[in-house]
Amino acid sequence: MPEPVARGRLKILLGYAAGVGKTYKMLEEAHELKRQGVDVVVGYFEPHGRKDTIARVEGLEVIARRRIEYRGVTFEEMDTDAILRRNPQSCAVDEFAHTNVPGSERAKRWEDVQVLLAAGIDVVTTMNVQHLESLNDQVWQFSGVRVRETIPDWVVQQADEVVLVDLPPDALLNRLKRGAVYSPEKARIAAQNFFQESTLAALRELALRQTAHEVEGRFIAQDGDEPAAVESRAPGSAPASAAETHDRILIAVTGDPASAGLIRRGKRVADYLHADCFVAYVHSRGDLPVEDRKAVEKHLNFARSLRIETRVLEGEDVAQTLVDFARLNRITQIFLARPRKHSRLGLLRPSLVQQVVRLARDMQVTVVAERHRSSAAASVPAVPG
Repeated sequence: MPEPVARGRLKILLGYAAGVGKTYKMLEEAHELKRQGVDVVVGYFEPHGRKDTIARVEGLEVIARRRIEYRGVTFEEMDTDAILRRNPQSCAVDEFAHTNVPGSERAKRWEDVQVLLAAGIDVVTTMNVQHLESLNDQVWQFSGVRVRETIPDWVVQQADEVVLVDLPPDALLNRLKRGAVYSPEKARIAAQNFFQESTLAALRELALRQTAHEVEGRFIAQDGDEPAAVESRAPGSAPASAAETHDRILIAVTGDPASAGLIRRGKRVADYLHADCFVAYVHSRGDLPVEDRKAVEKHLNFARSLRIETRVLEGEDVAQTLVDFARLNRITQIFLARPRKHSRLGLLRPSLVQQVVRLARDMQVTVVAERHRSSAAASVPAVPG
């Protein structure tokens, strides 16, 4: 019986905007691997017409792209099967968050990378911090751009190494003005989106924090130590045991669109605290209308895609059902969405938050308000990486 293949190592070059040098750095690393005698290929790279990047690929073996026809137009995608047949030791793959054209075997490039890793091929890839799923609402609020191509946090957390590719915002803006990032028309559009100095500064801060968080998580994993837990209990109650103080987060969702943002927020907090995380929906009365049932299932599927455990609970008293489940599962924090005044669903009516706070005096209850942007800001088209 053949021995199982050791999983390949994943290295992510993380940036905060197009033009900071991620692709160039990826190709530099491929050249260095080649000098070391490693069998390395370029599975996919996107130069965006940048002459220095195009020049850097010379001397490297590039796997031909797969051509796929969709609605009368021919697109080119990474040919994962061709890479597997070539079976290199290492592969450089640009634009980790890319969405494949319909007709591809897999929907996302990060899923193609998972196939390469499972075959024992090391991968070095590139992405921007705004493509991290848990940051989607936060990025939308300060930039006005809703990022559509996202990567689940667990995929990034599985990386063996995350390296920040950094460039000060003023230097990046100078590159944009010189035409070193985009063509003049694309540069004009970009200047209305992420390429505003305040937005670039905020994105860079996110990238710095995210990289520090990833590094910290890897140190903890190597040392085998548990992070310190934050205890939240009612005044006068006895302190919990060591086993009980490990954070466990419960996110209560409904069919309201705000639940998606609540899931992102709760999951990000759970990741920072290295906490277990659950998403629960309480079905309290009768059959839900088809539209509401589909909305709830969409949120539960979204949570599952982030590798969060989901539960559908039955109970007439929503608050009591949530708190009973929380106690049974040793939950330390409950996340609720701030109720809307005119919520059609009525499940998170104004009194529910107070009920949960009253019942869960031994837990921390976090009420999350939905983030809002003006329609004008939110409609600005994004420019790809």
